[in-house]
Amino acid sequence: MRKLSFSSTFGQGPTGSNFSKSVSREAADFLRGNDKMAALLPTLTRMAALQKQCAAGLPNMFEACEVLHFEGGQLVLSAPNAALATKLKQQLPKLQNYLLTENWQVNGIRIKVQVSQKLQKLTPVKQFSLTPQAVSAFDTLASTLESSPRNEALKAALASLVRRYKEEQSRK
Repeated sequence: MRKLSFSSTFGQGPTGSNFSKSVSREAADFLRGNDKMAALLPTLTRMAALQKQCAAGLPNMFEACEVLHFEGGQLVLSAPNAALATKLKQQLPKLQNYLLTENWQVNGIRIKVQVSQKLQKLTPVKQFSLTPQAVSAFDTLASTLESSPRNEALKAALASLVRRYKEEQSRK
């Protein structure tokens, strides 16, 4: 479950860095400074505490799930996809019992699938290059393999690998 962090009363942010602490403090100060927003602070405190309890009561695979709403004993959790929602649904009785032991009056739990708008940055694929000795070893392997129907595909793949390597080297 994702950890909410608005001030030091909510715990540290996900990274625990000084930046997230200062942002949390600033957000809490803003909420306290504005009369209308100050009314939200107790609710946010309660939701953050409930989020922490849910995170403690569920396996790590559910860290992407969030507490959306808690009113009248009904807890509404979000899941980023249907597969995770299905797995979470199997954990609901265990979570409800855990929350009851932690003094949360949870009478029922619902799940909503909400695809998050956050786009994760794709990590660039590392391009590995072979050393000349490795290419030479593959070339030797291709020439020493016996000719059989089982080895033909492997020999063709090795020959293609060696040919591509030599073409790349000639372009440089």
